[in-house]
Amino acid sequence: MELKNLLIEPTVKSPQIDLNQLTGELILSGRSIPENAAQLYEGILKWVHEYVKNPRHTTNLRLNLEYFNTSSSIWLAKIIKSLCSIKDSEYTLMIHLYFNIEEYDSMEIEDLKDALSPIIDMIGTPTVSLGIKIYGADDAGEILKESMVLI
Repeated sequence: MELKNLLIEPTVKSPQIDLNQLTGELILSGRSIPENAAQLYEGILKWVHEYVKNPRHTTNLRLNLEYFNTSSSIWLAKIIKSLCSIKDSEYTLMIHLYFNIEEYDSMEIEDLKDALSPIIDMIGTPTVSLGIKIYGADDAGEILKESMVLI
């Protein structure tokens, strides 16, 4: 089966989804508060399951979500877990997290590691090299600061 790029336009309650198998750029941006998260995310998870069979050398998962609800977070964790199952340790998965600069400035790296620990625990030991990069952006989306969190 040939995997095609997936582009889903945003709505008031769902993010823009742009999954590009040629570049390895997987982007979710906007708000994720769908009434039926399974309806939105099942197709995305299926796409990711296919992608990990033949991934790019570097995969960038960009989560630029200004807000997401609990049911969305469960699906995002499933997506991350699937991406972490890429079978080649020579491959890299970079997870990019975007925050408002005020949140970023008040955030301690240890606090972020604590916040990410449930996801990391669920992933277990990834078979792919994993890095997490966090960004602080202003209201216009311009990146003002960034940090790497090594897992």
